[in-house]
Amino acid sequence: MSETTSPNGAVTVSAPPSPDDGLSPAELAAKYGLTVSGARPSLLQYVRQLWGRRHFILAFSQAKLTAQYSQAKLGQIWQVATPLLNAAVYYFIFGMLLGARGGLDDEVYIPFLVTGVFVFAFTQSSVMAGVRAISGNLGLVRALHFPRASLPISFSLQQLQQLLFSMIVLVGILAAFGNFPRLSWLLVLPALLLQFVFNSGLAMIMARMGAKTPDLAQLMPFLTRTWMYASGVMFPLNHILERAERIPGWFGEVMMANPAAVYMDLMRFALIDGYGDKYLPNHVWALALGWALLAGIGGFIYFWKAEERYGRG
Repeated sequence: MSETTSPNGAVTVSAPPSPDDGLSPAELAAKYGLTVSGARPSLLQYVRQLWGRRHFILAFSQAKLTAQYSQAKLGQIWQVATPLLNAAVYYFIFGMLLGARGGLDDEVYIPFLVTGVFVFAFTQSSVMAGVRAISGNLGLVRALHFPRASLPISFSLQQLQQLLFSMIVLVGILAAFGNFPRLSWLLVLPALLLQFVFNSGLAMIMARMGAKTPDLAQLMPFLTRTWMYASGVMFPLNHILERAERIPGWFGEVMMANPAAVYMDLMRFALIDGYGDKYLPNHVWALALGWALLAGIGGFIYFWKAEERYGRG
């Protein structure tokens, strides 16, 4: 520190030279280990942060599940009543009026239909919730620091819990039509796990797209409805493809291999006695694993790449 006296007698004190003089802001940040606030972490760090928030993800999904029907008088009963009512409508239209049951009698067709409705609703609801995962929770995103992938994963976990709750009723329906527990029912566990990974990845993809384009939420019901009709929820897909003379063979194989159809067929094959492997696409387990890895890993990386942009603007 030095002092200088001006001609009028004023004393000026100057600071000593600093070793940081002449360094750019980037050089200063590197020297002292400073980082940009809200910067995207590395992929490995992001996975670790996400694992550290696992209790939050579970608690958030349970809270959302509880609050979903809190304003309705029947409450959580609607978790099961809604897909059952949909199944009843589809049975009347496709099973009775249009005769699109593909030769399946009621002992097989009704469990076939209810299983398809429940399983497809798992994917459909995960996609719809994923679209609004960021745009519908901006207050939470802007107020707290946490890996944003927690939100779409939490919504997918919420839908999985709802499906498990609904499967209590599904087991009762299966038993009413002569389908009792057997070894093949154990295949439900890997099938649901693969579908959950697929749904979570798809929810993360839709979350990033929905964060940038909120209007996508208005379009998604039409897209998912089209996907439902193309996946054989209400009818055996191979039966319809065999009757469609103008559809080329490769297109039929693509439709049979679409992920919604794959996961539904695996669940039906596991649970329903009269639903044999002739209804399954070739290499069905490889398809189920491939879709899960493609959507799960690809969706996670796609979402992570925009981590620092969520909640801004």
